[in-house]
Amino acid sequence: MFKTQEIGSIKKPDWFVSFLKNPRVSKEARERARDDLAYLNIHMFEDAGLDYVYDGEARRVEMYEYAARHMHGFDFAGRIRSWDNRYYRKARCTDKVSYLGPYHLEELQYVKKNSKMEPKIPITGPYTIMDWSFNEYYRNREEFLFDVSKNIIRPLLRDLVAGGANIIQIDEPAVTTHPREMKTFVEAFNESVQGVDCEISIHICYSGDNYRSLFPHVLDLKVDQFTLEFANRDTLSLGLSEESRVGYDAIKLFREYGDKRIIGLGVLDVHVDRIEEPELVRDRILYAAKTLDDPNKIYVNPDCGLRTRSREIAFKKITNMVEGTRLAREKIQSM
Repeated sequence: MFKTQEIGSIKKPDWFVSFLKNPRVSKEARERARDDLAYLNIHMFEDAGLDYVYDGEARRVEMYEYAARHMHGFDFAGRIRSWDNRYYRKARCTDKVSYLGPYHLEELQYVKKNSKMEPKIPITGPYTIMDWSFNEYYRNREEFLFDVSKNIIRPLLRDLVAGGANIIQIDEPAVTTHPREMKTFVEAFNESVQGVDCEISIHICYSGDNYRSLFPHVLDLKVDQFTLEFANRDTLSLGLSEESRVGYDAIKLFREYGDKRIIGLGVLDVHVDRIEEPELVRDRILYAAKTLDDPNKIYVNPDCGLRTRSREIAFKKITNMVEGTRLAREKIQSM
């Protein structure tokens, strides 16, 4: 019970960023540097004790920008702020979108070759790609969204599965910002995973209404796991009371609607340097297990990617997360 996983991104070292920005560096040397960083990230996650790992998105500039670069129909405009003083280049959709090939396959194959653990590959979902782009071609958002789902994300997923992916995490940070489009989002998401034979998780974060806008439409999503942010809203107090675990109130929604799928439980706040003690992680897990009444339906992860924290802080947070998970597992087994 309580499998541990990371979400995706981790901070790139300054040496790596400076090296890639040097115009005198050859393309071959850049690729070797990306391999080196991917190797470091993989083994950092393994050393921390995670059950499922990836490469920290070492080859990706940013979750949206990297994906849009590898699709036909997009021209980049300017840089805009996303969160925590992070920026990405926003693209204009100026033509019908189309698939240019499996843009995450090479990194997946590298992880499979260099890790003894099961990889969980994250990709940016169709709704976020649509929502974070300027639409200058399609008649409306819905038409744009369904084209991305069917013509880009679906063939990408199928190619990744053919390349050995057993678990794919689809990141949709934009979806909670437009609650009125929830039904359309679900329909388009399901189009993207149609015929894809692997375990699918969806990562959704930072819902202003504590995920209530997702229901009941989210129940129709064709996913095996909901990976969600909780710790950012929670107290730092130990204990299993509702007052202590206020950040995990939304867990009750899954119990209320009778949904039995896996919850990827966010137990680390990725916006602060404070390193959560293992006992706090333990209590967050135990509260969720008590609420769902099924510890086997809980996986454990940070709220989101840790790219805004230093690598040292990220490693300590994840290490404590694994230790806290061990404490929770021991507590359940002793009952």
